[in-house]
Amino acid sequence: MQQESPGKHEGDSTLPAPPTGDCGRGGQPDNSLRASFETRKRNPASYWLTRFVILRLLGLVYFVAFLVAAQQIIPLIGQNGLLPAGTFLHRVEAHAGSSLSAFLQLPGLFWFNATDRFMVAMAWLGVGASLIVLCGYANAILLGLLWVLYLSFVHVGQDWYSYGWEIQLLETGFLSIFLCPLVEGGPFPRRPPSTALLWLFRWLAFRIMFGAGLIKIRGDACWRDLTCLYYHYETQPIPNPLSWWLHWRPHGFHQLGLLWNHFIELLVPWFAFWPRPGRHVAGVLLVSFQLILILSGNLSFLNWLTIVPMLACFDDSLLSRVLPRRLATCAARAGEAAQPSRVQEGFVAALVLVIALLSLNPVANMLSSNQIMNTSFNPLHLVNTYGAFGSVGRERREIVFEGTEDAIITERTQWKEYEFKCKPGDPMRRPCIVSPYHHRLDWQIWFAAMSVPEEYPWTVHFVWKLLHNDTGTLGLIANNPFPDKPPRHIRAELFRYEFAPPGNPDGGWWKRTPLGLWLPPLSVENPVLRRFLAAQGWLPAGDMNHR
Repeated sequence: MQQESPGKHEGDSTLPAPPTGDCGRGGQPDNSLRASFETRKRNPASYWLTRFVILRLLGLVYFVAFLVAAQQIIPLIGQNGLLPAGTFLHRVEAHAGSSLSAFLQLPGLFWFNATDRFMVAMAWLGVGASLIVLCGYANAILLGLLWVLYLSFVHVGQDWYSYGWEIQLLETGFLSIFLCPLVEGGPFPRRPPSTALLWLFRWLAFRIMFGAGLIKIRGDACWRDLTCLYYHYETQPIPNPLSWWLHWRPHGFHQLGLLWNHFIELLVPWFAFWPRPGRHVAGVLLVSFQLILILSGNLSFLNWLTIVPMLACFDDSLLSRVLPRRLATCAARAGEAAQPSRVQEGFVAALVLVIALLSLNPVANMLSSNQIMNTSFNPLHLVNTYGAFGSVGRERREIVFEGTEDAIITERTQWKEYEFKCKPGDPMRRPCIVSPYHHRLDWQIWFAAMSVPEEYPWTVHFVWKLLHNDTGTLGLIANNPFPDKPPRHIRAELFRYEFAPPGNPDGGWWKRTPLGLWLPPLSVENPVLRRFLAAQGWLPAGDMNHR
């Protein structure tokens, strides 16, 4: 529910009255308005096109995020999922002492109904609502619905929703609620976008980039001695084919790239608050940097989402040059018909005050020598602190799950590997291209490989699911080596993976070295396994069903 800024700009009195066509419903814009729009470029900035592109890109990000939920949420946090949401909510309530206290700590819709059917319905509702925004219709009610839905998933998603871009989407989505009129939802509504709100988007972009730059300088010596990129492309969560090519560039190339990274993250964000020429240049540099990151790896929808607040660096004087002529003319028409609202101005003023107060903790965190990244300071995630790759791994470790049909394990036992959707497995398989989509299980396996099973107990539950050929769990991975009947044993081996060098005679993308067992062979009859699952609430008490 927001937007506001002067509906007319200096020099507007010389412009012709707007024609009667409706750009939002496909009417043909009057090309004579193009000239009037060019005149306005010399006057105070307007943001009709800025709002248009921000909301369309946000709609795309929401669409991907809810599509991921719709396709993966049941095997991940469903009633029989790897980390059931119902079990999690009961534990939160027991810890909080009451259902009200628990709700206030983690507000969301799934306190009222956490069934599989309801969660899937909410995910598909989010898909549908985000498509409406993507297609050009957005108002405060619709964007508020998307925000509440995603907040609900984040608060029950546990490990699967523990990434920084989840709270970043919530903060971005919350600001966007105020970018629109309450009810009117066309691409160019009568209410103008608020200039103050665009400053809040720039403030978000600044915190994302500057926080990322600070955490690097403080976190890992390789960012300071310009060697992190020697390893990053190989050890990042989900590399793509270009990651392989980049990894094998000369060290001088990587050092220049890292200097550019520091320049973009530590210096350029300050220019987002400068007058028009400075912030336009800053916007181009910031957005182009995110595009490079999109090309160089599979970081889910993080970089796509990060572009959203960066678009606030641009105003219509620049966007009218790069967007289709029809959009520019429709924006000019909207400016002529603008109807500012004092009520909306009041909402924006209140929002600015709230954001200012909530920014105190993130700013203190950025200034602290003990800076932490990707953290919220309030249960609604309204103003957060961000950062990425505060440390970079020097080697890549991967967990490979294997199964066998043998009832007794011997040296002659034949093991068959499970392949994941995107994470490295078969050394001959080409790295995938999946961004902005997000395979949540693949990412969590990447984290688990840097630790031990005790820190990631859901991996044991994952083994149990594989031992039963669980359909939902198998839908999260790329293959099932045992289509006829479940395996008798599952184990997990740990490997070191390295990009195969150019000209590799084997023709593979990776070479790997075994490091030992990560999980020993387990079967459904294993009493230790069954007691562990029962203690976690993942196995019904007294369940003694054996094969």
